[in-house]
Amino acid sequence: MSKKDPTAAPALRVVTAAPPRWKTRWSRPLGRVLDHVVYRTIVVGRKHVPADGPVIFAGNHLSYLDGPVMVGAANRYMHVMVRHDMFKGFLGWVLAASGQIPVNRAGDRAALQQAKTVLDRGDCVGILPEGTRGTGDAAAMNGGVAWLALNSGAVVVPVAILGTRVGNEHRDTIPKPRRHLHVVFGEPLKIEREPGVSGRVSMDRATEKIRRRLAAHIEAATAATGQDLPADDHLTSKHKGQ
Repeated sequence: MSKKDPTAAPALRVVTAAPPRWKTRWSRPLGRVLDHVVYRTIVVGRKHVPADGPVIFAGNHLSYLDGPVMVGAANRYMHVMVRHDMFKGFLGWVLAASGQIPVNRAGDRAALQQAKTVLDRGDCVGILPEGTRGTGDAAAMNGGVAWLALNSGAVVVPVAILGTRVGNEHRDTIPKPRRHLHVVFGEPLKIEREPGVSGRVSMDRATEKIRRRLAAHIEAATAATGQDLPADDHLTSKHKGQ
């Protein structure tokens, strides 16, 4: 039997099972404290969220706060897909304990399978499909949200999250307490496979369909609320890709 090298780095633990729904029971109350005690959040469009059945909440991405703000604003419990390297220290414990799903943006089939399992049991998943913090206009997005919609049958609810970053604030900025935020839920979108086309083409078309719907929803939400999207803050190479 070979001896274990004491200097070797510990192996990463790969989580394959979907988080249980009971873990989300305290994440939404915490989100509501963030929304309505720490900040002043106006929520519009909850009527568009189906009362039951699987739902994918697809929100734009401006700030570190977008996920928890969306959780607190929704009228359904959800498991949010969060960048895997956020699962460290106390924050990592909170994310894991509240049932969030770690995802590696470089490609993470296991995370998508976990999210699909959540949807297959009739629960909800939150995703920020732009993948990185930016101006939040949904000019581009990854294909994970389309894959989930096509393979689970869940509807996609577009979510405009506004005010978590404004003007020329840096992407790492955490807004000061009592700022006015807006969360606007849009009408659900059903995504279905197109007959006679390949899986890759169907995925690409579904991704673009969701992107256009989210982009149009964000534009309408900014006009209705008067809350503009932030400017691009021209990150240095140290922060690009985060």
